[in-house]
Amino acid sequence: MTDLSKYRNIGIFAHVDAGKTTTTERILKLTGKIHKTGEVHDGESTTDFMEQEAERGITIQSAATTCFWDDHRFNIIDTPGHVDFTVEVYRSLKVLDGGVGVFCGSGGVEPQSETNWRYANDSEVARIIFVNKLDRMGADFLRVVDQVENVLGANPLVMVLPIGIEENFTGLVDLLTRTAYQWDDSGQPENYKIIDIPADMVDDVEMYREKLIETAVEQDDDLMMAYMDGEEPSMEDIKACIRKGTRTMDFFPTYCGSAFKNKGVQLILDAVVDYLPNPTEVEPQDLTDEEGEATGEKAIVSADEPFRALAFKIMDDRFGALTFIRIYSGVLNKGDTILNSFTGKTERVGRMVEMHADERTELTTAQAGDIIAIVGMKKVQTGHTLCDPKHECTLEAMVFPEPVISISVSPKDKASVEKMGIAIGKMVAEDPTFIVETDEETGETILKGMGELHLDIKVDILKRTYGVELEVGQPQVAYRETITTPLEDSYTHKKQSGGSGQFGKIDYRIKPGEPGTGFQFTSTVVGGNVPKEFFPAIEKGFASMMDEGPLAGFPVLDVEVELYDGGFHAVDSSAVAFEIAAKGAFRQSMPKAGPQLIEPIMKVDVFTPEDHVGDVIGDLNRRRGMIKDQEAGVSGVRIKADVPLSEMFGYIGSLRTMTSGRGQFSMEFSHYNACPQNVSEKVIAETKERKDAK
Repeated sequence: MTDLSKYRNIGIFAHVDAGKTTTTERILKLTGKIHKTGEVHDGESTTDFMEQEAERGITIQSAATTCFWDDHRFNIIDTPGHVDFTVEVYRSLKVLDGGVGVFCGSGGVEPQSETNWRYANDSEVARIIFVNKLDRMGADFLRVVDQVENVLGANPLVMVLPIGIEENFTGLVDLLTRTAYQWDDSGQPENYKIIDIPADMVDDVEMYREKLIETAVEQDDDLMMAYMDGEEPSMEDIKACIRKGTRTMDFFPTYCGSAFKNKGVQLILDAVVDYLPNPTEVEPQDLTDEEGEATGEKAIVSADEPFRALAFKIMDDRFGALTFIRIYSGVLNKGDTILNSFTGKTERVGRMVEMHADERTELTTAQAGDIIAIVGMKKVQTGHTLCDPKHECTLEAMVFPEPVISISVSPKDKASVEKMGIAIGKMVAEDPTFIVETDEETGETILKGMGELHLDIKVDILKRTYGVELEVGQPQVAYRETITTPLEDSYTHKKQSGGSGQFGKIDYRIKPGEPGTGFQFTSTVVGGNVPKEFFPAIEKGFASMMDEGPLAGFPVLDVEVELYDGGFHAVDSSAVAFEIAAKGAFRQSMPKAGPQLIEPIMKVDVFTPEDHVGDVIGDLNRRRGMIKDQEAGVSGVRIKADVPLSEMFGYIGSLRTMTSGRGQFSMEFSHYNACPQNVSEKVIAETKERKDAK
């Protein structure tokens, strides 16, 4: 059995362009996993192996790889930074024990860094911080440390100080050991020498070292008392304290360097070994029942426990479907039969592989702590629990955000119809935030996703990877409907025609619900005028009508229905009669309850050079944006605003034009808000027109 204390399951996550993939490449080079480093800007990095990733220079799907450092085994996942793909970050964090948060030395804490940091906090993942690109213009290590504290509300523990900044950045001082490392200009990570600490840094080094030790010894009362009496703890004791505080997320050891120039990456690898937890040190996953409620049991990480694993990613490639799993406990051997507790079906494990980006090594056995892929699983989807058939269990499932944007696609020819069906089936299995529906009236295929880029890439994959020729429609916004006026009403359904009839009378109140509550049903009937056994049928009747609102047929949100009275017939009343009554009541009352169109509002975060701030704000105002905040940094200004999604199509082109190509933005869904009258009328008219045309 392998020693789990030597395992580190880590993820590398950050904002777009902070240098995650480059950092991963350097780690692979240093650990001897690859011999030639591939550059992102040349489209040759190891973990960005999709055509679309190489072309755009961004990471789209998380890639897994394994390497070794100082006799420790690292399972590394390189995650995307772009907001449209945060689901990849979220599901990777669910199965990791530790992470490296990468921040750009000049850009600092950028919009997407906040989202990813929040996900990591929610998943309780211990992290170390790497401030990258210190050789860039405008880079400032201590400014980024300050932002981590103020913007993310985290506690960075400064472990190193840079020697020189921007183009004069040559090395680092390790505060704990008071060792100064200086690299030459060859770009080779091993070409460094140990030098004396530069004279102008001695005071700073002592000041930050003292701060470091003071923060660390707070983790151990005896050491703290001894330290206050003037006794410095041993190096082992300090490291043990830092390890403990990192694990409990009291602080985050913070390093810096330049991954591209190969400066400072070794210290990150040492920090992963020294301070990030191994699989047995992490709070075990909760086991849940079928309803998703915790049972009080935990998935203890040990090879001696029954087999339990979580499928966190499905990927289709030339060898068939790959299911990535994180094994929490037990051992899995080739040929074993395992149970999918979600479907209740068992499957036999044919081939198991260890992944290195898109290459693989065959395995015959794997155990607790491993992240591996199984080839050819049939019915497994992201978030399913795989377990020993004799010990059924469910691990805490994953929850994914709803898509906010859709486009219609139709194949250009007969050959593409079949191809598209197969391709979409595979793509939906891979990405839980990508939803495909068929418009029953028109027969069109509707693709739904998290943003323009998300759908753009999906269409690109359909065209190039699967060779499907498509006609693509205009992006559509996921509008919803709600009501604004409370209403009391009554509805009777009766049908008498030979044999047993149908009768159901309901008296009810309909009122607007709190935003984000969806549909809620309550009953306050007293005295048995409507027997209790019919309540579920009435609720089902109302709920089934929520898919199509009275204005333009969009789904209805945030409505409360209270059943307060009614009537029934001893013979003719039935669940079906009351369900039909509820449907009729919905049709009767919704148009009278002040129906209103609501639209998705996005949280938009724009970065722009200072001289273009006026243009950017003016443009956001024209797009019906509400400016929430603006904050000046060294290299530009960050503007935060709430903007309707319908106004944000094609925004990246406009922003680049306004800022001479230097602006960046990210957006994520925030909430639904009422449409202004003119927008509402236009959307309703266009929707009706589309339906009539079909």
